[in-house]
Amino acid sequence: MQKIQMTTPLVEMDGDEMTRVLWQQIKDKLILPFVDLKTEYYDLGLPHRDETNDQVTVDSANATKKYGVAVKCATITPNAQRMTEYNLHQMWKSPNGTIRAMLDGTVFRAPILVSGVKPTVRTWELPITIARHAYGDVYRNTEIRVPGAGKAELVFTGEDGTEIRKPIFDFKGPGVLQGLHNLDKSIVSFAHACFRFALDKKQDLWFSTKDTISKTYDHTFKDIFQEIYDRDYKEAFEAAGITYFYTLIDDAVARVVRSKGGFIWACKNYDGDVMSDMVATAFGSLAMMTSVLVSPDGKYEYEAAHGTVTRHYYRYLKGEETSTNPVATIFAWSGALRKRGELDNLPDLVEYADLLEQATLGTIENGIMTKDLALLWNGECTAVNSTQFLDAIAENLAAAYEEDDEDDAEYMTLTLPDGSKADYELVYRAQLGEDEYAVLVPADDEDMDVLVLQVIYDDEANEEAFVEADPEAAATVFDLFRDDCADMYNFVDEDEE
Repeated sequence: MQKIQMTTPLVEMDGDEMTRVLWQQIKDKLILPFVDLKTEYYDLGLPHRDETNDQVTVDSANATKKYGVAVKCATITPNAQRMTEYNLHQMWKSPNGTIRAMLDGTVFRAPILVSGVKPTVRTWELPITIARHAYGDVYRNTEIRVPGAGKAELVFTGEDGTEIRKPIFDFKGPGVLQGLHNLDKSIVSFAHACFRFALDKKQDLWFSTKDTISKTYDHTFKDIFQEIYDRDYKEAFEAAGITYFYTLIDDAVARVVRSKGGFIWACKNYDGDVMSDMVATAFGSLAMMTSVLVSPDGKYEYEAAHGTVTRHYYRYLKGEETSTNPVATIFAWSGALRKRGELDNLPDLVEYADLLEQATLGTIENGIMTKDLALLWNGECTAVNSTQFLDAIAENLAAAYEEDDEDDAEYMTLTLPDGSKADYELVYRAQLGEDEYAVLVPADDEDMDVLVLQVIYDDEANEEAFVEADPEAAATVFDLFRDDCADMYNFVDEDEE
């Protein structure tokens, strides 16, 4: 098989701990043997973020704006413990929060379903997609550790010097303060993204806040959503036979648990963070959920919806075997490669992404899986470590391509110099300047020579013809064939015979 070509690089954001280890294994075992991978690489591992004063995170977000599609590994958001563990210069903010704020995107997360794992919530039959607003709230907050008694106020100073001042609390002793904000522009983008996504998926859209308590902050979300729906989407929703439904967040939780699924649940940033983990776990595993950030101008960042799996990483460092589920990270890669293929009109890349996902789910449904899924599996299964699981997926993916190659194989009967005829399979094509060449291998007799022929298009017959290639060009094409297909054919150098 000739490696699938790319024309535009993905933005690749590497990460931390066990997911960083799996990241490289996924590339080595599942991607590089099949795809001539092109990426613009950014190391978002915590040590490098600290070395660059987090500039690398900003650079990766700007690269995503430039190229349009990114794939991101899970990363550490440091706390006090991590400050000591990594000897950090400061407690850097969440890279996800930084990237989401710069792209002003909405995060859509949906469970990856496999037969054999039944949702914990017995009424759920269809996936529930969480649409998470990816700007503001606690992820862009400002905090104060109040040292003692005093007065806290919320103050806004306009450009003209006008002040809006409201009391927060009269502290009688130590405490904490937190300031949150959001932007009408971002909320509008969030609303449009949700309504468009619902129309694209032809699914009902739910939205929930706590506007009865937060009569300004949360109520603004509610009002903007309703205004945009009534003005821009109501007729389209009715024509599509889907509905927009608003309710309080606590009522939404109760309704979700009693539902059959099959809808999109839009949530503010923190609510979406929590609820996406709840939905993923109830459907099976945090490692079985897709996540994609979509910006208003059509930029995409794919990632796993879970953390860096610290506990497994510490075991890995000790040389112990781990059974870490890589499915969400695999689907981050497949999602990004599929989107890149769609945008660049590369059907082979889109097909590869589909086959990678099918091979992954097929491996699980054939009873081979990591331990987290084995604990939930209905029926017989074999729990394996992470490497064994990836190897099994790679085997299934290669088999899928072999089957596909057999279906698409080009066979022809050629007349040899001695006048005899033999069947050959066309296995490789290459372009040298304006000329096209083909490599043909014997279909039955392995002792016969591999042929490199020049392809000539016969306009009158409306078909391809094959003629003897110039020896120099033939040698160049054969070298390309060796380089691209070394993993599929056993090449033996003459001096090794």
